[in-house]
Amino acid sequence: MSGALRVLEYHLTVYQRTWKGSVFTSFFSPILFLAAMGLGLGSLISSGPARTVDGLPYLAFLAPGLLVATAMQTGYGETTYPIMARIQWEKTYDGMLATPLRIIDVVAGEFGWLAFRLGFASAAFFLIMLLFGAVHSALAVLAIVVAVLTGLAFAAPIFAWTATQRTDMSFALIGRFLITPLFLLGGVFFPIHQLPQLVQGVAWLTPLAHGVALARSLTVGVLTPSAGVHLVVLLAYAAIGIGAARITLHRRLVQ
Repeated sequence: MSGALRVLEYHLTVYQRTWKGSVFTSFFSPILFLAAMGLGLGSLISSGPARTVDGLPYLAFLAPGLLVATAMQTGYGETTYPIMARIQWEKTYDGMLATPLRIIDVVAGEFGWLAFRLGFASAAFFLIMLLFGAVHSALAVLAIVVAVLTGLAFAAPIFAWTATQRTDMSFALIGRFLITPLFLLGGVFFPIHQLPQLVQGVAWLTPLAHGVALARSLTVGVLTPSAGVHLVVLLAYAAIGIGAARITLHRRLVQ
């Protein structure tokens, strides 16, 4: 645990120099999204024949989905180029392993830092949701936890993959063919059940659909019987990914 705290201390020291930019993004990005899509597009939907989406005002439907999708994108961003830089370009991990720190300390510290980043970004987004009136239940605060778990469910497997790479060529492919399609088709902007059956099946195989469904049920205070399944899927992706990251990082740096 002390080793992991040392790694976390390193990240916090670096963050003291960069926090202003991330705070700006964490607060203004959700404002722009919720204003343009939640209020702008939502006003068109509310004046149409359906008026709601799955029985919810569009802002209430959209906000938790964007919260979770933002965590997914943050996890992706934090575990591609930054991790490769610390492995290959800056040799940060080599320096850490030259001390008494072990691979398990590095991995634990990295995911502790990632949980902090995801928690901060998700809490900022949730605050904006409150200001926009998109929260309708006391259970909604747990959506922050769901967002963090969803971010980890994506970040951990991507971390494991990054540790095996010698170039950054695959990162754009992950963003183009995984992150962006899921952002559009993972239940954030419209219900998954409106998609073709094949696309529905693919969406439910990924953590995003489960995270969005669970966060949305928490923000409106209506937990379905499938809530437990959603939680188990997120935990499974995160746990398997963290285990894989420890293995691949060890192979890359030690063997």
